[in-house]
Amino acid sequence: MTRLAIVVEGETEEEFVKQVLAKYLFSCGVIPHAVLPRRRGITSGGARPVNQLASQMYKLCWNFDFVTSLFDLYEFPGRPSCESVEDLERRINEEVDKLFGDDWDRSRVFAYVQRHEFEGLLFSDVGVFTRVPDVSQSSIQSLEAIRACFPTPEDIDDGPTTAPSKRILTLVPGYRKRLYGPILAEEAGLARIRAECPRFDSWMSRLESLGSP
Repeated sequence: MTRLAIVVEGETEEEFVKQVLAKYLFSCGVIPHAVLPRRRGITSGGARPVNQLASQMYKLCWNFDFVTSLFDLYEFPGRPSCESVEDLERRINEEVDKLFGDDWDRSRVFAYVQRHEFEGLLFSDVGVFTRVPDVSQSSIQSLEAIRACFPTPEDIDDGPTTAPSKRILTLVPGYRKRLYGPILAEEAGLARIRAECPRFDSWMSRLESLGSP
């Protein structure tokens, strides 16, 4: 079995790995371990969060076969507003490269950043929001209308009032990320999320391949 460390942004992503990803990846020969970063380093200002994340991924590499990450692009500390998700991932990977030097297997450590936010995945099946108490049918319809405006759930933008989580909280005030995020993702199912979210699907395909001989 392949041991995989996933450095996660917070407790929601930690539970998502445990509740949703773990069972599926185990069937592929991969054992994922969610690792919460040191909060002091990750929440500090400037460009240090990238350095701190890269440092933690580097250190984990000595105890795991592979290391990746699961962070949101939205409000990533120290990220220039014009920086794309691909550029941010590249910047993290470059920092890891600096720690290892030239002679190492670069396939073992690779950053993944969700575009734009974890909650975007939940727009893969907005019907799951009926699991949140007191949600109205009109709210579900409004969520469906939002989803219909974008090519994929991952395209729902990351403005301060229009990020996926902000849209959800406006329409579903009872939503609590830590509590409902993993539950609703599990309800939607990995197959549906992957079919709707191509970047996430590509990451999952790479994780699946880690268990191959």
